[in-house]
Amino acid sequence: MDIWDLHCHLSGVPGATPEARLERLLEYADRLGIARLCVFMGLEWSYDPSPEKMRRENDEVLRALQHFPDRAFGFVYLNPKHTQASLDELNRCVRDGPMVGVKLWVAQRCNAPELDPLVARATELKAIVFQHTWLKITGNLPGESTPMDLAELAARHPQATLICGHAGGDWELGLRAIRPHRNVYADLAGGDPTAGFTEMAVRELGAERVLYGSDAGGRSFASQLAKVHGADIPPAAKRLILGENLRRLLRPILATKGIRV
Repeated sequence: MDIWDLHCHLSGVPGATPEARLERLLEYADRLGIARLCVFMGLEWSYDPSPEKMRRENDEVLRALQHFPDRAFGFVYLNPKHTQASLDELNRCVRDGPMVGVKLWVAQRCNAPELDPLVARATELKAIVFQHTWLKITGNLPGESTPMDLAELAARHPQATLICGHAGGDWELGLRAIRPHRNVYADLAGGDPTAGFTEMAVRELGAERVLYGSDAGGRSFASQLAKVHGADIPPAAKRLILGENLRRLLRPILATKGIRV
């Protein structure tokens, strides 16, 4: 199978430079037959980055991508609290650069109106939008989004392609929250490889709306691949989840950049 990993980071990986860390990630990926990685955020995470920090993290990813253009894609990390700076970064890294998606984390809940201009611009550029979501028993971080928040955003932007990061952590609730919104896809990354997760995602959303990701280096490639390889679903569904779906979602923006996959 041609495996594409939706969800990778440079943090938590050995190496003094961005390119050294991506090289190490690719070494691990090669052992498991993973062909492509999507990478976002810099060497050290920032929960609520200033415009300067946001740009620095994106520069680190851009630097890594320069060394492995045939193996990795980049998503631009944005902070909706800084609207103009985020739009500028979106244009710099996606319109004028090699990146193909947007990464949003925990600075601002994603049902807030501040996200509207960013999602609208990403949609114009054919970039997919990856939104971290979680439902924590202990309570979410102040700006941390839930799948329910993402469902609100999806309703406002039906033409956008949105990814529900971690399927909300509490995936039994998360999958049901995004189910009505055909433009929202579930990310399997992070968390333990619990039996039934992938099967439920396929049952509730259809295999075409489920994406394999690892959350490396926070999680191992092997443990996250186990969610798909060990799932009681047809081989055709596994092929979709492990690579064909992500390839399909990225094909429009890659075509605008002259990249054939």
